[in-house]
Amino acid sequence: MSTQATTSAALASRRILIGKPGLDGHDIGAKIIALTLRNAGAEVIYTGLRRSPQQIAQVAVDEGVDAVGLSILSGSHKELVADVIVQLRAMKAEGVKVFVGGTIPAEDHAHLRELGVSAVFTADMPLERVVADLAESLA
Repeated sequence: MSTQATTSAALASRRILIGKPGLDGHDIGAKIIALTLRNAGAEVIYTGLRRSPQQIAQVAVDEGVDAVGLSILSGSHKELVADVIVQLRAMKAEGVKVFVGGTIPAEDHAHLRELGVSAVFTADMPLERVVADLAESLA
C-alpha cells in the first residue's frame, strides 16, 4: 500500500475540527488545512472566525472529534491554546488531540507541547508532512 493510501486510510474514520480562536481575521491557512485533511479522507468541521476557546471546545465535544486544530496568527497562541485545553478538560474531553498551526515562533513549541499540544505546524511545512504527522498521531 502506498504512503498516500496508508495516510488516507488512517484519516478515513477521523473527525477533525479546525478552529480560529481569538480575534484574528485571517483564515486562508485554516481553510487550506481543512481542505487538505478532507482530501486526505478525514471528516473536517470548521468553526469559522473569531471563536472563543469555550465555543471551540463545545463544538469539539458536540461533534465527537478526534482532534482539534487551532490556527493562530495573532501572537496570542500561548494563552488561546491553554484556554482551549482547559475547556476540553473541563468538558471531559481529555482524549481529544490538539494541534496548532500558524505563526508560532520556534521558541514557543516546547511550551505548547508542555500544555498538551501533540503537534505544531508552521507555514513553511509541506502539507504532505502535516497530513502524515496527523495520521500518525491519530493512528
